[in-house]
Amino acid sequence: MRVHLKTLGCRLNEAEIESWANDFSARGHALVNEDQSPDILVLNTCAVTQGAVRKSRQLIRKTHKKNPKAKLVVSGCYATLNEDETVSLDGVDLLINNRQKEQLVDLTIEQLSAETMPIIATEPNEVALFSRGRQRAFIKVQDGCRYRCSFCIVTIARGDEQSKMIDDIVDEINTIHQQGISEIVITGVHLGGYGSDINSNLHELVSTILERTSIPRIRMGSLEPWDLPADFLTLFANTRLMPHMHLPMQSGSDSVLRRMSRRCKTDEFKALVAEARRLIPRINITSDIIVGFPGETDEEWRQTVNFVEEMKFGDLHIFTYSPRDGTKAANMPGQVANDIKKQRSKELHLIAESLKKSTMELLVGLTVDVLWEESRNLNEDGSITTSGYTPNYFRVKTTRTESSCLTNQINTCKVMGVENGILKAELV
Repeated sequence: MRVHLKTLGCRLNEAEIESWANDFSARGHALVNEDQSPDILVLNTCAVTQGAVRKSRQLIRKTHKKNPKAKLVVSGCYATLNEDETVSLDGVDLLINNRQKEQLVDLTIEQLSAETMPIIATEPNEVALFSRGRQRAFIKVQDGCRYRCSFCIVTIARGDEQSKMIDDIVDEINTIHQQGISEIVITGVHLGGYGSDINSNLHELVSTILERTSIPRIRMGSLEPWDLPADFLTLFANTRLMPHMHLPMQSGSDSVLRRMSRRCKTDEFKALVAEARRLIPRINITSDIIVGFPGETDEEWRQTVNFVEEMKFGDLHIFTYSPRDGTKAANMPGQVANDIKKQRSKELHLIAESLKKSTMELLVGLTVDVLWEESRNLNEDGSITTSGYTPNYFRVKTTRTESSCLTNQINTCKVMGVENGILKAELV
């Protein structure tokens, strides 16, 4: 079969479709682009916001319209939370809910293919990631979350925490490394809760990965700031663990955090960040902020602004709150007016851009190792501009006249400046 996979939403969704791509490839099925007449289309949907729900429906309809003869498999949080609605959409042939995701490839082949086994099998995982144009692999180590933040629908869609066994994770990483991947991102719904169901923890997982794999670059996905194991930060003494932590805070006001049912106070977060910056050279701390949560007063908003400025985040994901059916927050009093939310969002974006630029400027004149991801002929003189990422996850580009390709290489570079939110560098 000819298979095309696409996703909306988080890194965990990306990790899942990469796993499915590897499994389809291992069974001898070809991974193709959407315009190459696929036999099977697999969509991994999202439901984190009402906007994501709308985009998921639109993606299903658009995908079926473009390839009406292809069999359409739909999975993910939107499909799980809205099963009847999903199967009623034109073109949907198979729904795989979140509890069945580990069997998605088997169920697809069993129910939608006349062949139980391909005629010619390829080497497992040989080209799955590179066929999708990726130099970085997302490794899903756990699913689900035992906490219930008042704004979050994902914990309902994903269910209870389930951790993968460490041996299986190590085997997956080693296989990916053998296929030419140099960087992985460890992902999960509640990554700090890894091992809660198998008598393990995130410290044991990461330390084992460092001991039993040799992949050059290891990144951590989003980490809730209240559940990190003791001594977790000391693991970053190993330079293979990239100096970047995304710690989603959601607000800088303790009273808003209580309404959100978040389990971290601002003072605790500040102490964690201070310790991380003390122990880990050049670490980049990034975060999430929700603007206009129900009941957010002007004073609470000023607390958030002051908190963000004090933390000096290297980047900030800013979300304007919108009610999400099925969550506690959707029925809270004091819903903030849209014009106020827009004003606050604009203010915070300007602050975030300034903080990011200031953080990036600290790298000018220093040398960094860059994993190059893509090259483009952008200039009239035929020079090649290649882009990639520094260890602390800032985008960087370099322009060269040489024709040799840098893609998927790690090179030492000197940072020369900052231009339009991207570092400019020269190879050393």
